[in-house]
Amino acid sequence: MNRTARAFWLDSPGRGEIRELTLPAPGEDEVLVRSLYSGVSRGTETLVFRGGVPESQHTVMRAPFQEGDFPGPVKYGYLNVGVVEEGPGNLTGRTVFCLYPHQTRYVVPAHAVTPVPDGVPAGRAVLAGTVETAVNALWDAAPLVGDRIAVVGGGMIGCSVAALLARFPGVRVQLVDADPARAVTAEALGVGFALPADALGDCDLVVHASATEQGLGRALELLRPEGTVVELSWYGDRKVSLPLGEAFHSRRLTVRGSQVGTVSPARAGRSYADRLALALDLLADPALDALITGESAFEELPDVMPRLASGAVPALCHRVRYAGPDRNTHV
Repeated sequence: MNRTARAFWLDSPGRGEIRELTLPAPGEDEVLVRSLYSGVSRGTETLVFRGGVPESQHTVMRAPFQEGDFPGPVKYGYLNVGVVEEGPGNLTGRTVFCLYPHQTRYVVPAHAVTPVPDGVPAGRAVLAGTVETAVNALWDAAPLVGDRIAVVGGGMIGCSVAALLARFPGVRVQLVDADPARAVTAEALGVGFALPADALGDCDLVVHASATEQGLGRALELLRPEGTVVELSWYGDRKVSLPLGEAFHSRRLTVRGSQVGTVSPARAGRSYADRLALALDLLADPALDALITGESAFEELPDVMPRLASGAVPALCHRVRYAGPDRNTHV
């Protein structure tokens, strides 16, 4: 069995490279996975690529199988789908999702991989980590039947939240973004769309995911009295101002943080594995293909990542494909 692999590393802020390595033989309770696809989560990963993780958050921001330390050299990533080549009999040959960086092959404990349901294509399963974040956010937000809801910020996380909210009965869901091109994505997800100035107000709940000061301010403006903003944005080392004057207190508004690193207290009886398995089940919906907006080969990552980080390549989830003898049978 081939024990060589190649991995994408952030050598220093703004510069990536592909490194070769030799893998260990998998142990009794480990699996050897050959990557089919990985995904670049444009918000978090490009922030890491720019060196924007504040020192105080270096520990919190570590990915499960990260190597190296911020700001670099570091191997970072958490959206990987592959095929188990060696391991326990119940997993060998299965397509699995793992919170692993961009690497052609890797060895991890068997419990670190989750089988992809038969009805979910491998190419869509790279979204599992993002949909898992959306699941956790909605556990925190606790929307109700008939709620009027805005999702401010049409990036990867915001669109995932909007896609799940589209399934709720009787709700009014509107995706709000400054980019009018997001209207096409909203339509594919089955939700309404508005530019910030045109968004519908009187919202019971606003989920904010634009990672901008202006977006957070607009999210507060869209609330009804005693409404709640659930803040999903990760600002890295940037400071933002929050408009807590004017009518913030008299309208008794709430801003609540949500972060996928902890299972929502509202579902304290659920495990991380439960949450990820649910996200993979939800990916049976082909509408979520709208979140994958670009694709390139693994070998191109050193050139593609700077363009993703600068915005020269606009993307929600950018998918990375890996060469392999039977990759196309798992698309």
